[in-house]
Amino acid sequence: MRRWARFTGTVLIALGVLTLLWALVVWQWQDPFTALYTTWRQHQLTSQYDKRVRAFHAPIARDSVAAERRSVAREARHYRLGSRRGEAIGRIKVPRMGVSMILVNGTDHETLKKGPGRDLRTFMPGENRLVYIAGHRTTYLAPFSHIDRLRAGDRVTIEVPYGIFVYAVTHHRIVKATDLSVLRSPRHEQLELQACHPRFFATHRYIAYARLVRVEPRGAAPFAVGTVAQASGK
Repeated sequence: MRRWARFTGTVLIALGVLTLLWALVVWQWQDPFTALYTTWRQHQLTSQYDKRVRAFHAPIARDSVAAERRSVAREARHYRLGSRRGEAIGRIKVPRMGVSMILVNGTDHETLKKGPGRDLRTFMPGENRLVYIAGHRTTYLAPFSHIDRLRAGDRVTIEVPYGIFVYAVTHHRIVKATDLSVLRSPRHEQLELQACHPRFFATHRYIAYARLVRVEPRGAAPFAVGTVAQASGK
């Protein structure tokens, strides 16, 4: 019995050590097994998105920035209505977080396993409303693992078939997971990046806010977007 007790104790200690080591690996980096799955899905989505880009036909360039913005908004709305849940819709790049991934349509569990996703209750870049994107923080390549490293002025770039949209981070906010006010769209373009907070828990959400600063419409000249008033915490 003593021998069996010592054996059992040794096994439990070993399992405890391995569990701690595993937690440390995930904390410092990410879960390697779910990362393999997302890497595979990102490869598939890249081909899917490239097909969508090739199928897009740019409209005739407009003779003013105002007219071009209206044209971009129409293309964005058309693209949103024609995109299905779980489908590749663009590319997102956040240098501060080391993110360069295919963006998917939706924020349900299965969709977020593929990569960062746009909440279907919000809009596409260029519609002059809220663009809300969520991403995992510890699993499935953990695209938003370092969301808390974002600083004011950091750039976030979203590429879609009809153009490239560059945003500048303004501030962040931590809210309860049940707080749906973060999905309330302002009357101007606003990007929100969301991840669970703190890491390993889902009681709160870390929201990073960014404003649109530059648009590069496909087939037309790029233009800067003037600073819009942003109420803190809105």
